Amino acid sequence: MSRIYKTKRGFTLIEMVLVIAIIVLLAAVVGISVKGYIEKGRSGEQQVHSQRVEFQSNNAVKNEKFKALGY
Repeated sequence: MSRIYKTKRGFTLIEMVLVIAIIVLLAAVVGISVKGYIEKGRSGEQQVHSQRVEFQSNNAVKNEKFKALGY
């Protein structure tokens, strides 16, 4: 009599744990990177705001001169 062995299909518990650990590590690295980009964006936003305020105040003085001339 010959026995027909079926091949086992599926993943072992160790394989599943390793895959989940790798996914968690990758998620942590991505999270740290995204946090850095968000902080850079916020600091850039503050710089743009201060430059815009400075631009508006400089142009307010110039616009007063034009209004006096009738433009």
